[in-house]
Amino acid sequence: MDKALLPYDTIVKAAKGEPEAVAAVLEKYKGFIRYSSYINGAVSVDMQDFIIERLLQSLPRFRFDR
Repeated sequence: MDKALLPYDTIVKAAKGEPEAVAAVLEKYKGFIRYSSYINGAVSVDMQDFIIERLLQSLPRFRFDR
């Protein structure tokens, strides 16, 4: 995974629901999501979908004041 952080404005746009920014976030973390989806030596598509769903649900709740 690329160690560079996403630009701040990309995160702000993703939190607002802008499709290109959300796609950038998913692209940035796709390797981590895939790695985290391994169950018994194979990628679980259900787990991968669950992780993506939770990420998409959490984006609008991302707090910038902390």
